[in-house]
Amino acid sequence: MPVTFRLFLLLHLLIVVRAAAQNLPTEDRIFDTSLKTVLLYPVLGNDATDPAQTLNPPVIDQTVGTQLMLEFDDLTANYRPFRAKLVHCNADWKQSVLNDIEFTYEYNDYPIQDYQISLNTKIPYYHYRFPVPKVKLPGNYVLVVYNERNPRQIYFSRRFITYTNRVAVSPTVQFANDPQLRFTDQQINFDISYRGYPLISPQDDLKIVIRQDYRDDRAISGLRPTNVRVFDNLLEYRLFDLKNTFPGGNEYRYFDTRTVLSRGNYIERVERKEDKNTVFVNTDGPRSVGVYVQTDDFNGQYVIDQLETRIGATQADYITTVFTLRIDEIANADVFVNSAFNFWRLDDLNRMSYVPELRAYQAEIQLKQGVYNYNYSVKGIPLPVTRSGMTLSGNETLLEGNYSDTENDYELFVYHRPPAARADQLIGYRRLGYNKRK
Repeated sequence: MPVTFRLFLLLHLLIVVRAAAQNLPTEDRIFDTSLKTVLLYPVLGNDATDPAQTLNPPVIDQTVGTQLMLEFDDLTANYRPFRAKLVHCNADWKQSVLNDIEFTYEYNDYPIQDYQISLNTKIPYYHYRFPVPKVKLPGNYVLVVYNERNPRQIYFSRRFITYTNRVAVSPTVQFANDPQLRFTDQQINFDISYRGYPLISPQDDLKIVIRQDYRDDRAISGLRPTNVRVFDNLLEYRLFDLKNTFPGGNEYRYFDTRTVLSRGNYIERVERKEDKNTVFVNTDGPRSVGVYVQTDDFNGQYVIDQLETRIGATQADYITTVFTLRIDEIANADVFVNSAFNFWRLDDLNRMSYVPELRAYQAEIQLKQGVYNYNYSVKGIPLPVTRSGMTLSGNETLLEGNYSDTENDYELFVYHRPPAARADQLIGYRRLGYNKRK
């Protein structure tokens, strides 16, 4: 092939990819419903096959060099040419103005070539793996996977975050100071020490985000320090307007489908047919009335595993999972099964339908074998308390309740745009748990 023709093809590809990049998604979302179980997680330790690693959020320290791994399944059961690219975002998850060369070490267009075919499953699929390339700058990123033959066809997008700790974050979590929220809410107070890190206007330069249980729909931003101790290079955040409080929620419900040869935990029955398996999760009811009950959970996450082989990636089957919530029909409202398997999105995939003869809501969702956390959320019923700075995807309080004793994970993100920089960088990160029991 002549050199000039190769240059022409490369230039054409650059133009097409650049044009397609103008409106790239910057949220966690699957656009192709035949793609399932999109996992993005840091590989920690020596055992890369440990299914519990997927419980960790895709947030990594750049100074350590931890590898991020992407995994997903294609239920078309046909090989498809996938490609990936990275999108850099500011603290608000809007795409930044940086050029690719400013945050990547190589050409920002990566083929996804590592795949395996499922084995001994009733629902056939291709399982793909992709190690996420290293990036230059700490901050927010989105991994976008698209069609190699048509870059404008986006299959899905997944957020991830890298950080370099240049400031020290010291948080504490407690029940809310407001007497009315004492038994329902949790409050995060914290200090930021910026000793050794130059800030021109300490009270204005930093952007703070707090996130509960790794959920972007449960995040608070726009917090300002209540006290600036200039000589100590310390910012104090002791907010009295309750902007730093979260609804405690409840421990997540869970079920176990790692085997279909017998009933797992919280599985009512299993139906095994020649072409598919169906499991019925135990019938649920509201938990918003009564006292808090302590249970262990994954804080809304899930783990893929197969009990007989322990090779969940390619030997875990897809099962039709039936959820039943026994309550009277809620007028002018929609009820959803809510979990990390749908990125906490309330849409047609996890919407429940009311069945009058059962006096209950039901939903059938195709899920890969594993252990899942979930709860129920309602759209159309206002929340009892309006929370400034937080956009909740639905009303979980109505069916799950809020308890300040609930065990939750919290993350604090500190963003800063250095002088002459063109995008936000993540200069501080801290992760802590509240009411941890193990």
